[in-house]
Amino acid sequence: QVQLVESGGGLVQAGDSLLLSCAVSGRTFSSAAVGWFRRAPGKEREFVARITWSAGSTYYADSVKGRFTISRDNAKNTVYLQMNSLKPEDTAAYYCAANNFFAGTKARDYQYWGQGTQVTVSS
Repeated sequence: QVQLVESGGGLVQAGDSLLLSCAVSGRTFSSAAVGWFRRAPGKEREFVARITWSAGSTYYADSVKGRFTISRDNAKNTVYLQMNSLKPEDTAAYYCAANNFFAGTKARDYQYWGQGTQVTVSS
């Protein structure tokens, strides 16, 4: 199994930056991709960004493209999400997820999920 632990969330003002971290561990499987998803109250979980573990190929949702950057440090088994120019609409619980089979953008394709970290952006 794979375990993921997110950290780095908090309360910031619009225009500020945050760095989220996702520590990945597990002995059975190696993830094909690690993605970030977010869910605001009353809304469906939505894709934010994903990165392939080996090659580091990245893909972003249009809503965050140019503002967010996903990266990974294989030696540290950690995936990061650098969030710049934060907007109030970015407010959500952010989840790190691992996909053992595909480098996709659909939440249902990801097998393992962290507990989430809250990001709140004030006006």
